[in-house]
Amino acid sequence: MRWRVIGLEEHDAFTNMAIDEALLARIANRESHPTIRFYTWKPGAVSIGRFQSMNDEVNAGRCRELGVDYVRRITGGGAVYHAYNGEVTYSLIAPEGLFSRGIRESYREICSFVVKGLGNLGISAEFAPINDILVDGKKISGSAQTRRQGALLQHGTILYSLNVREMFSLLNVSRDKISDKQIKSVEDRVTCVKDHEEATIKQLYEALLKGFADGLDYSMGKLTHQELDDAMELSGSYRSDEWNMMR
Repeated sequence: MRWRVIGLEEHDAFTNMAIDEALLARIANRESHPTIRFYTWKPGAVSIGRFQSMNDEVNAGRCRELGVDYVRRITGGGAVYHAYNGEVTYSLIAPEGLFSRGIRESYREICSFVVKGLGNLGISAEFAPINDILVDGKKISGSAQTRRQGALLQHGTILYSLNVREMFSLLNVSRDKISDKQIKSVEDRVTCVKDHEEATIKQLYEALLKGFADGLDYSMGKLTHQELDDAMELSGSYRSDEWNMMR
């Protein structure tokens, strides 16, 4: 099956999530090719899982103070801080029959592309069920997944750099946890590309592109006008309190 790959783009949080949902619907209806896209977040953002509470997880006042977006995903999982120029995010959207029916095994299959991509930078990584990727025992990537009408969406982040103090200030972490000891605890469990290789964001993207596309029948492409229209219509919902503050 022919795939479309959309090269690294930069969008705000609401547009990024709207594009992913628009593609999921189009691919479920067999109106678009299976797609892999890469993107960054401008401005930075906090995203929460479909079933989380924004009030419980996110310091919205601090986000507004720093100009950081906050948005609810349609996938599950936990709260994630997407720092501007601090990561590369991928989305893979395809008919679910192209991957294993089991959630854990499909995560393994898709995350293997990320493992290959990091390997292209000389970083030895491994998949850690159910949806993480580790380097030297520390998390460098996490992913989330949903399925609708026979189509699968998996998106995930690959950390390029890490600012734990900034992350803590945006998430609802008690003040006593924002200590040198707690920050060191996170740094002992989480890592990023810059801890291992002197690579640029562009080099990380190119390594990931090769990891995903190697051996794949694909062509580089762009969103269609119809997909863009769908995404622009959906982005209003992602900006709304009705969606973001629903829990």
